[in-house]
Amino acid sequence: MAKTTGEGSWYLLAEQTTKQSLANLPVDNPSAISTLARVAEARHDFAIALQLSQQITDERDVLSIKTTSNLATGKLAEASQAADKLVDLSLNTSAFLLQALVRNAQGKEQALESFNYALEVEEAGEISTSARVRTLLGRFYYERGQLKMARDLYQEALTILPEYPLASINLAQLDIRQGRYDVAFQRYDQIPSGVPTVYNPLILRGKARVKVLQGDRQAAETLWSQSETLLRQSFIGTGDFGHRRDLARLLLERGRPQDVAEAVSLMQTEIKNRRDAETLDIYAWALTQAGQTSQAQTIIQEAIASGTRNPGILYRASVIEQALGNSTKANEYRQQLIKSDPHFDEQARQAIGLNAGLGG
Repeated sequence: MAKTTGEGSWYLLAEQTTKQSLANLPVDNPSAISTLARVAEARHDFAIALQLSQQITDERDVLSIKTTSNLATGKLAEASQAADKLVDLSLNTSAFLLQALVRNAQGKEQALESFNYALEVEEAGEISTSARVRTLLGRFYYERGQLKMARDLYQEALTILPEYPLASINLAQLDIRQGRYDVAFQRYDQIPSGVPTVYNPLILRGKARVKVLQGDRQAAETLWSQSETLLRQSFIGTGDFGHRRDLARLLLERGRPQDVAEAVSLMQTEIKNRRDAETLDIYAWALTQAGQTSQAQTIIQEAIASGTRNPGILYRASVIEQALGNSTKANEYRQQLIKSDPHFDEQARQAIGLNAGLGG
């Protein structure tokens, strides 16, 4: 339920129930350990998740946790090995989806093959998984400039699971890219927001981006402030599912010089736990804004070395190289960017960072 709805309270309930289960049955209870590992992942305690996985007897659960935790920490070789083994064992939708995510992070076009297999083997009743596969495949096409394919898949996901926030958020980003600002804002408004979820700060950031593009900076400031409040609240108490990366991105998007030092500090802490390409990208952005361009170059090169074809990351790499006076290298990154997304333009740049899924 937590994965489907984005409500952190479900993770807390899962954790409480699991601890009671372990109190009742402290030995030979691998399902409880597996659940604790998933909660640890939600908290970005990936080392703990991997440690807990050593106590799980179901190899499929072990491989799934190894895939997701290694993917988040940038250990793509280990993630790939685990995902491939999981596919061999399971041949189900979830396994192929994990394989697709790893291959996409590595910049491999075989990711599409894995996505298609995930669709082929899906079974009736896998509603949330089916919606998730289509949303992430839509995101895959979006990053390659195939916007009609992306929109069709997002809408198909919403047909399967109406009001699915992941699909709605990505559709709003697509609307922004296509200059349909009023439609995007309305779409954000239609996403259920009565219960706090991990998506709420992103929705507010998206609405703020729309207001900036419409020339209403004052309204954007109000929305950024609301998003910041939610993110800071998420760091408080035992249910700490706070996202430092999300807060750092918000501070950088808002563009206030006094926020830059905090953004750098947040990312310095975050990369100790999570070192995927998107996390490195935001850290490089923060360093750039802090005037530490050479350090930013080192970090963004690490992201590029993972194999990512994310247009936003390639764009950042080009900007950093240009700032350092490396015009040739900047042009190389621009060429890679156009090869990845032939339709990348200023409108696409304005929509960067508003997606959910594929690392978002």
